[in-house]
Parts: sequence; structure tokens; C-alpha cells
Amino acid sequence: MDYSPYLPGSLEMAAVSCTVQAGFPSPADDHVSKRIDVLEHLVKHPQATFQMRVSGDSMRDAHIFDGDMLIIDRAITARNGHVVVAVIDNEFTVKFYWERAGRVKLKAANPIYPDYVPKDGQTISVWGVVLASITKMRV
Repeated sequence: MDYSPYLPGSLEMAAVSCTVQAGFPSPADDHVSKRIDVLEHLVKHPQATFQMRVSGDSMRDAHIFDGDMLIIDRAITARNGHVVVAVIDNEFTVKFYWERAGRVKLKAANPIYPDYVPKDGQTISVWGVVLASITKMRV
């Protein structure tokens, strides 16, 4: 995965004052209530926030797809169930993080990939916690 630092600035867009139905259509308000800064909403630690592009399909059932852009915060401590970017043998990987009795396990979100448990003497370094995955829709 290639990574690059979060670049300060803003990404403002209009916020519509209603919700959108994912089932049956509902009437929508025809006005914008305010503008929100998407980056401000996502990024709490700008100096520790990075972006990476995903390569592969091991997290597809978590809706993280090949080519997606991840927003990663290195200032957050990983907890069970977080999606993390980890370093194993100098290679980045994105997986679910699980720790029990001091033993770490990384789990894929695709059943064809096994859990990763470090071998004796091997360590897993959590590089950061994934805040968001951005999937570009075909248009």
C-alpha cells in the first residue's frame, strides 16, 4: 500500500437536512441546511492522519475493496474489532484487530483468507486505526 500524509485544508460540501432511505423512497426536503467540512468530521488528529490505497480483497466483507482509499489515524490505540493497518515483516496489511491474554490476531473479512497469528518471536506492529474507507462509485 502506498501512503501519504493527510494534507490540511477542508473539503466542504452541502449537508441536506433530511435522511435518505435505503429501502422505499420518501419525500425529501429541497433545501440545504448548512455546509459541513468532511475532513473536520473525520480527522481528529491531523498530524497523525494518513491515507493509503487498498490492494487486494481480504477485507471485502467489511466493505473495504481493492482500490479504496483508507483514512488512518496513528494516534488511536487499537482495540478489539477495530480495522487496523498493521506491519508484518515490513509489509502493510489491513485487517480486523483482536487481542486476548496478550496474544494478537489479525482477521480478514473474507473467508478464503486465514487469521494471522504471529509465530514465536514475530511481532505485529499496529501502524494505525482505519477511520474510513472511501469507495469511488462508477459514474
